[in-house]
Amino acid sequence: MTETQTQAAIIQQLLELQAIQVKPDAPFTYASGIKSPIYTDLRMTISKPALRKQIATGLSELIRQFYPTATVIGGVATAGIPHAAWVAEKLELPLIYVRSKPKDHGAGKQIEGTLQAADQVVLIDDLISTGGSVLKAGKAVRQTSAQLLGVASIFSYQLPDARQNFAAEETQLHSLIDYHQLIDHLATQQQLTPAQLDSARTWHQDPWQWGATTTIK
Repeated sequence: MTETQTQAAIIQQLLELQAIQVKPDAPFTYASGIKSPIYTDLRMTISKPALRKQIATGLSELIRQFYPTATVIGGVATAGIPHAAWVAEKLELPLIYVRSKPKDHGAGKQIEGTLQAADQVVLIDDLISTGGSVLKAGKAVRQTSAQLLGVASIFSYQLPDARQNFAAEETQLHSLIDYHQLIDHLATQQQLTPAQLDSARTWHQDPWQWGATTTIK
């Protein structure tokens, strides 16, 4: 996907906010043990009214384009919920949200809000790495007999694991911004050196091996 002016503006704001940080020469360590040149905390966007409005507009346009028959917008707990709420408001559609697991008290609900068997649902999450949490939410939606049209996210790492996982669940994914667009933006704006750009691209090809084999000077 070619970077649009709107996407470029959102990417730059995310970088300035440090909601996305790219530091190939000072890598981050994920909980999984992976060494990575990139760290994201898109929850920071909810405190920035102008930015979150741009994101909501972008996601709404994405849904109109790829999921035009959507009748319900769903937020994946917890980070996807506020963005789903703003998108549902813009599209004038009902909102639900999906927990990671059913409540262990009361009615034991996993899905909050009203969902009918005839509904066509688009789930929203902020970030897609392997896709595990949103695909789990998708299974909960399908168990109600409603149709899951697919997933929309603010950002996707585009990792091979995610492609395999979404394909295995026969679930579509469309993201407002992806990893390649981010790196291309950094290159265009000359915010990374050529060596740093090469390292960031190499990480994406094999995240598990990158930290063990890569040195940036």
